[in-house]
Amino acid sequence: MNQKKRLTLAGIIVLTAMILITGCGGSAEEQSDEPVDGANGNGGDVVPEEASIMLGGSDSEVNVVARLAEEYMNDNLHVSIAVTGGGSGVGISSLIDGDIDVANSSRPMRDTEEDALRDNHGEEPYAVRFAVDGVAVLVNDANQVETLTVDQVGAIYRGEITNWSEVGGDDQEITLYGRQSTSGTYVFFMELVVQGEYSERKRNMAGTSDIVEAVIGDEGGIGYAAIGYAGEDGVKALDIAAEEGSEAYDPAILENVTSGNYPLTRPLYQYMAGKPEGALLDYLLFEVSDTGQNIVLAEGFYPITDGDREFNKNALE
Repeated sequence: MNQKKRLTLAGIIVLTAMILITGCGGSAEEQSDEPVDGANGNGGDVVPEEASIMLGGSDSEVNVVARLAEEYMNDNLHVSIAVTGGGSGVGISSLIDGDIDVANSSRPMRDTEEDALRDNHGEEPYAVRFAVDGVAVLVNDANQVETLTVDQVGAIYRGEITNWSEVGGDDQEITLYGRQSTSGTYVFFMELVVQGEYSERKRNMAGTSDIVEAVIGDEGGIGYAAIGYAGEDGVKALDIAAEEGSEAYDPAILENVTSGNYPLTRPLYQYMAGKPEGALLDYLLFEVSDTGQNIVLAEGFYPITDGDREFNKNALE
């Protein structure tokens, strides 16, 4: 793996605080009103026996959330947590339908989705930001291009730039890879970068891993993915500049993302219907604890910012 793909973590201090988190009552089973000995201790809240929690949605988040859930269950054997992907839109729809307790989403809920949740559950939507992501623009390792502007990437995905020679690369046709419309990353990238319609030439992939594998196998390929997926051999994340003439930033360097200098930065969300309690609250507190945030880092994402902590606290109040 080349050096650029290694996240620069020197000097990181993961700030820990017992953050009050937004959330819902969820459908964690058999919740108890009494504390259980041996609880996780992430705030002293109630932990029910034999609780079951279901999370689903964002493909960008599925691996890091699965790892967080695994580590939590190792210390809380009475809690069962299932994590599935499928895209942010799928997760939000499943939450609205009452099929899951938490929707993982790499985009904010839409007003119509919030209204549907209120109608179906009689509860307010609650959100927590548990990680920060820099959306990486990926190309094959053999590609000579190292830097693009946001406008150039947008023009590529609109189909206005079709050959790598137009942006300083070899005379080679560009192959576009992206997600399906149910993906939060699809929406984020369309609104912030494409700022219009995707080219009909874009190949819609079912998951983020599929995009990465496609670019690895295609020297002319370009794709986008959560930064946690950018460390695979055979692909590289391009440095991205906000505009022509401005400095380009590498999303694999922590400070570039947490400072906001990397232009394709976003928080990662988890949505619920109503306030969290019991095992669900305890698990969410674990995610933003010191241990949880170190897992976020180990999975290639970034810890929550001061703004995220304030968002979490204010949303519950």
